[in-house]
Amino acid sequence: MNILEPFLLHAFAIGLRVAGLMTFAPFFGSTAITPRLKAILTIALVALLYPVCSVPILVLTPFAIARVALTEITLGLAIGLCLQFVLEAAQIAGQLAGFQFAFSLVNVIDPQTNVDTPVLAIFHQLIALVFILQMNVHHWLLRGVVKSFEYVPVGSVAVSLPTVKGLFQAAGGMWLAGVQIALPLLLATLLIDITVGFLSKASPQLPVLTLSVPLKSLAGYAVLAISISLWPGFFEKQFAHALGWTERVMHLAH
Repeated sequence: MNILEPFLLHAFAIGLRVAGLMTFAPFFGSTAITPRLKAILTIALVALLYPVCSVPILVLTPFAIARVALTEITLGLAIGLCLQFVLEAAQIAGQLAGFQFAFSLVNVIDPQTNVDTPVLAIFHQLIALVFILQMNVHHWLLRGVVKSFEYVPVGSVAVSLPTVKGLFQAAGGMWLAGVQIALPLLLATLLIDITVGFLSKASPQLPVLTLSVPLKSLAGYAVLAISISLWPGFFEKQFAHALGWTERVMHLAH
């Protein structure tokens, strides 16, 4: 058993950080991937990372093992969350767009979370997920996990108040990004509402109010189609910011 202890501790420490990452990371943390497949993928990643990720010799006491387990899982969760915030920003944008489209009651089950979600929010989130795969963000994420063992070795993770504050700041950027994604559509529908309001006051006999919903839908779809062509550059910047936040969180946790 003494011969196996270093091997098991090494694999255990790597597996905890990877498992935390697999819980919230985009694509990897999707509920569409079954728990058994996630477990197989986690074991495969641990097997690949084992030869290249060094783990320092730790004191094998119950308190030390519990501390390492808690901090490693927390760091993995934080790294995954920083990128998951980009998908959540896309979902927020879709919810805002759905409200302006009068689609706030048109809901379906989100395959990512199994939650009743507006259909436009799911559309935005799936587009962002496509960009993640197209831009190979999942490759960047896996490379970041490998580098994290060099940057923040096992046993040196310190979950402090600045770390939590940095994670909340990354979450705050999610709301700003969501509003930025939905801003063109919000402005277009707002202009239509203002125009319809002026027309209804100027000519009460015109049925402008009955035309406001189809006008908003047509203008919204046109603006959405134009906006989608600009999304790749925007999401590339957001993914770069998210990866920067993961590096910042690791710096604060060191």
